[in-house]
Amino acid sequence: MSSIINTKIKPFKATAFHEGKFVPVSEQDLAGKWSVVVFYPADFTFVCPTELGDLADFYPKFQEIGVEVYSVSTDTHFTHKAWHDASDTIKKINYPMIGDPTGAITRNFGVMIEEEGLALRGTFVINPQGEIKVAEIHDLGIGRSAAELFRKVQAAQYVANHDGEVCPAKWTPGEATLAPSLDLVGKI
Repeated sequence: MSSIINTKIKPFKATAFHEGKFVPVSEQDLAGKWSVVVFYPADFTFVCPTELGDLADFYPKFQEIGVEVYSVSTDTHFTHKAWHDASDTIKKINYPMIGDPTGAITRNFGVMIEEEGLALRGTFVINPQGEIKVAEIHDLGIGRSAAELFRKVQAAQYVANHDGEVCPAKWTPGEATLAPSLDLVGKI
């Protein structure tokens, strides 16, 4: 499997359920800003609403740092609306919920389970130039943390804006970064 890190996202067109409406979404909507794309297996399931609800709680923080969040499953945008109407947890969501019933977007990001027509739990952080900077894929039974995703986005933004610096493990804004050099070899 080849890495998709630093590759550009592929063109796509889809419909999302967002703020009570069906809206068109394409790769052009991601251009010019930081984006997080979160794939999940299916609506009306078990781990998925815990993750999406966690993201909904963190969504204002993502927006404060100029990041749009998109969730994607192979369900339709109609199913997303029905789930939104039926679930108090999903009702909290204010970010676009993209329907990918053909699986084209899911395949583009390499997270399709072909035998089931469902997505793995894939998380992707995309910079304003449309390049994938973080890619993380989980098995279906392993939920993700919006807090850790938020930290990774902050680190990606920091590295993008501070040439020659890198963020160590567990880095958060305000903490020391590293400037890789010969002087650091063997001293960390």
